[in-house]
Amino acid sequence: MKKTFGLILFIILIAGGLAACGSSDSASGSAEQEEKVLKMATSADFPPFESRNAEGNFEGFDIDLANLIAEELGYELEIEDMKFDGLIGALQADRIDMVMSGMSATDKRKKNVDFSTTYHHSGEMFVTTADSAIESLEDLEGKTVGVQLGTIQEEGAETLSEEYGFEVKKVDDSGLLIQELNSNRIDVGYMDKTVGVGYVNEQGLKGFDDPTMSSPGMGIAFPKGSELVTDVNEVLKKLEEEGKIQELEDKWLSDVE
Repeated sequence: MKKTFGLILFIILIAGGLAACGSSDSASGSAEQEEKVLKMATSADFPPFESRNAEGNFEGFDIDLANLIAEELGYELEIEDMKFDGLIGALQADRIDMVMSGMSATDKRKKNVDFSTTYHHSGEMFVTTADSAIESLEDLEGKTVGVQLGTIQEEGAETLSEEYGFEVKKVDDSGLLIQELNSNRIDVGYMDKTVGVGYVNEQGLKGFDDPTMSSPGMGIAFPKGSELVTDVNEVLKKLEEEGKIQELEDKWLSDVE
């Protein structure tokens, strides 16, 4: 009887141990799944690259491309919306894994973050109202030019203002530039060409290219030393070869370029 009881107790203990192991594996699996989340930040005020639709969901060229990259790498994409001038700081603080926000891969930014290979080239342009007499850089003297904080256009406008004698007004996002323009609080908005052409076509504005600037192209930004750079570059090359990046350009950029 004692032997039988002991055998039953032994079986119970073994079964309990196996159950515990199963629970441990399950928890470990959950943790592993959580680690497969790819945290991306963007500034969703930059159509057609990133914005929100009527339902409040993210959409745009960068959003679709980011989802393709995450899918190829086996990650679940998690997107955080923030001000453009806070994106680099978020990377440096390791709060996020990468940034896709129409960000130009400038030498100045490369001192603080790493970039992927470039995936789009655009340029810069000046946008003004349809009845404006401003048609060239020479016409900007004494005028107020609006730019978005933290952008390559902010840097460019600061330099150009010294030569062409205009005032620079800085705002938080590109949508505000158009509001400021339509409210006559600025004379011109200075922005990415693809975005600018979109506003020109949508709101009946006009504009002209900046002949002095050569854009370095848009790249995906990562914290310094991130191991994701190599993997993402391989995916970008694959998507380019398969024609999928061209498909996204046809979907999002064909009407504004």
